[in-house]
Amino acid sequence: MKAGGLRAYIGLGSNLDDPVRQVRRAIVELSSVRLTELASFSSLYRSPPMGPSDQPDYINAVAALDTGLDSDSLLAELQSIERRHGRKRTGKRWTARTLDLDLLVFGDMQIDSRHLMVPHPGIRDRSFVLYPLAEIAHDLEIPGMGPIDRLLESCTSRDLQKLPSDDC
Repeated sequence: MKAGGLRAYIGLGSNLDDPVRQVRRAIVELSSVRLTELASFSSLYRSPPMGPSDQPDYINAVAALDTGLDSDSLLAELQSIERRHGRKRTGKRWTARTLDLDLLVFGDMQIDSRHLMVPHPGIRDRSFVLYPLAEIAHDLEIPGMGPIDRLLESCTSRDLQKLPSDDC
């Protein structure tokens, strides 16, 4: 690790402008965040959109970072990467986007502020987060939610497709 700190897990998603390329580039960019090292990342997964169904499928992954940044600074870095990928925040939820980076877990912290909730409140309901997260952190205890294997028991993966490694 570059500078002490915590293990953070980042959810990545894209469904516009060559989503596989967007997610792959974002993983590389995460490795250059200051005071942070990329520890690992999952395979890529294809999933249907959560919001309106008249948009393309998403490509998703999860990355593990070891960071010396606090949660607000890491969030600012994630949003900077999103902007470089052409992300425009319109205030509408679940719309098509070039890149979405979510701070899923930040050490063993539980954060509930005006602009950040950690662990991410949607983790337990999203196969496109749980399956890639379990792939790289199969023994993870999600603060306030429990072990990831227990969360997986109640989450279906029927609409989730793991992409072959040559597509990743």
